[in-house]
Amino acid sequence: MSIQTDQHADAEPEDAAQRHPWSRYVALGDSFTEGIGDPEPTLPGGHRGWADRVAEVLSRGSNDFAYANLAVRGKLIRQIVDEQIEPALDLHPDLITISAGGNDVIRPGSDPDAISAQFDDAIRRLSADRATIVVFTGVDVGFSPVFRGIRGKVAIYNENIRAIADAYDCIVADQWALKPIQDARMFAPDRLHLNALGHHEVARMVLAALNVPNDLEPMKPEPLPEVSWRQARTEDLHWAREYLVPWVLRRIRHQSSGDFITAKRPTAAPFNVPVDPEA
Repeated sequence: MSIQTDQHADAEPEDAAQRHPWSRYVALGDSFTEGIGDPEPTLPGGHRGWADRVAEVLSRGSNDFAYANLAVRGKLIRQIVDEQIEPALDLHPDLITISAGGNDVIRPGSDPDAISAQFDDAIRRLSADRATIVVFTGVDVGFSPVFRGIRGKVAIYNENIRAIADAYDCIVADQWALKPIQDARMFAPDRLHLNALGHHEVARMVLAALNVPNDLEPMKPEPLPEVSWRQARTEDLHWAREYLVPWVLRRIRHQSSGDFITAKRPTAAPFNVPVDPEA
């Protein structure tokens, strides 16, 4: 899907919001879209994240813009397809973002082609109402000692995502090419989820893909501080104890971090109106 270049990209955000064509945005996915790693107790679900940040910008200067976020942490692609697509379509969005398959890809023995087939089915169904659809490639994990081993599998999945986007005329938000987040400082202490800095960068990327002018400033991180070998090993041991071991145990027990968690914004409403998930 092509978005025409705006000749007034430096305009005020309020003017930009009035120019973009969308009035109802629905976000689907897992912890990445829920905003895990970017805590904000004052917001529904207690997290902010890139999708909230995008909705904030899109809602400026608009009295009828509505936003729903159906994403739930820990969900596999089959669960997202089964649990989120129909509720999303029931909200009649004209803008949809979907990031799915990441939790499948990182699982040992998973097949990126089989995961992509499920993603294709999701996009086929979401395309029924001709909404603008944004899909995401995975992060280039070559910088991460923990996930470097699955870099090839992520790359295969990304190529499939691009092919699906081309077939259904979707917009691609290319995390693989987003160099700023290929940096440990962009991730939460669990080393799996982006922190506030990382979510901010993804929000900027999505808005750029949509060609929506905004006032989100690019980050210019300083060089990484020197870390001694002993300090690095201590941090690795702490991470393994606090995050890796519980993750492995959940896999063995067939549990998910999203068990008993509901969507933080299950209905489409103005961004700045609190949403009660129990309503």
